Amino acid sequence: MKITAAVARERFGAFAIETVDLDTPRDDELLVEVMATGICQTDLHGRDGYYNTPLPAVFGHEGAGIVRAVGRGVTEFKAGDHVVMAYPWCGECPNCRTHRQSYCLSVQELKMAGTRADGSTIHTQKGKPVYGSFFQQSSFGNFTLANERFAVKVRNDAPLDLICTLACGGQTGAGAVLNVAKPDPGDSIAVFGVGGVGLAALMAAKIAGCDPIIAVDVHENRLALARELGATHVINHTGRTDVVAEIHKITGRGARFTIETSAIAAVFREAIESLMYAGTCILLGSARSGTEASFDMPFLQQGRTVRGVIQGDSVPKEFIPQLADYVVAGKMPVEKLITFYELADINRAAEDAVKGTTIKPVLRMPH
Repeated sequence: MKITAAVARERFGAFAIETVDLDTPRDDELLVEVMATGICQTDLHGRDGYYNTPLPAVFGHEGAGIVRAVGRGVTEFKAGDHVVMAYPWCGECPNCRTHRQSYCLSVQELKMAGTRADGSTIHTQKGKPVYGSFFQQSSFGNFTLANERFAVKVRNDAPLDLICTLACGGQTGAGAVLNVAKPDPGDSIAVFGVGGVGLAALMAAKIAGCDPIIAVDVHENRLALARELGATHVINHTGRTDVVAEIHKITGRGARFTIETSAIAAVFREAIESLMYAGTCILLGSARSGTEASFDMPFLQQGRTVRGVIQGDSVPKEFIPQLADYVVAGKMPVEKLITFYELADINRAAEDAVKGTTIKPVLRMPH
C-alpha cells in the first residue's frame, strides 16, 4: 500500500515527505495506522549515521496508533485495537529468556539494521528498498508494520498523541525509578537533567512518594516545569553553584537515589558524589563510545551502587499500560512536556529538539 512517510536520504540532511510502498503484514505482524509518534534524539542519531543504519530510511520509534489489519498467525490483537509500539527483542538469548529483554543481546541489530530480522525491508520506492524497521517499527509514517511481540495493547481512552511518548523516553525515565530504584515513600532523589527522560523520572518519583525530589538543570524554564511536576527543590547547574554540596545540604546526608540523564562525564561524577552511603546512581544518559568517567573508589566501598539502565528495565506489555493508567488519571501529565507538530513540519520539530526549545516533540500524522 502507498503511505506517506518522512524519508532520510543523507547524513545530517533534512527529512523529505514522500510516498513509499509498505509491505503487507506477515503472519506475525500488524498493520498499524500511526496516529502520533514522538521524536527522540535516537532518531536523529540514526539519521546521522551513529548506528550505521543504511539510507534512505524511515526512522521513528515512539509510535502509537490503531491496528487496521493483522497477519494470519496473530492472536493477541484485532483490528481496532489501540497500540503503543515498543522496543524489539529476540526472545532467545539468555537475557530475553530471563525476562531482561531490554538487555537483549541482539538488540542493536533489531533496532538499527534497517530491516526485519530476516534482512527484508518493509518499505520500497519504485522497486528499490527504503530501509526502516527502526526499532522494528519506523513510525515516521502514517502507516507501518509492527511485530505482534513488540506491540502493546492500551486502553482506548488513553490519548494516543500523549502515550506515544511512553514507548521509549517515558518508560526509560519512569522505569528507572519504579522498576529499578523502587524507592520507599520519603526516600530522597536527585534528577540530573530534566528533559523528557529526566522529567519522566521526576514524575515517577512523585508517584512513588519520594521526598525531597531535587531537579538539576541549566535551563530555568525546565526547572520551573520540574517544580510544577513535583520537584521540591531545583538547582541551576550554571557553574556558580556547588551542586554536590547543595544536594548534601538539602538531604542532610546525601541522596538515596540519583538519576543521570546528560551523559556528561563531569555531571555523572556529581551524581555519584551526591549519594549517601548505600545510595544508588542510575545512568540513563546515552554517551558515545569512548566516553570515560572517573570517581573515587571509596565511594563504592561505602556501599554505593552505580549502574546503567536501558528502557527502564521494563517489560513493555506490563509497564506501558500501567503508565497509560497514570496518564489518564492525571498522575503523569506528559502533556506538559509535549509540543505538537504535523508530519510535514518534522524538520522544524527536529531543530527545536536539538536547540532545546522543545522538550518533547510529537508528530501528528496526516490521514
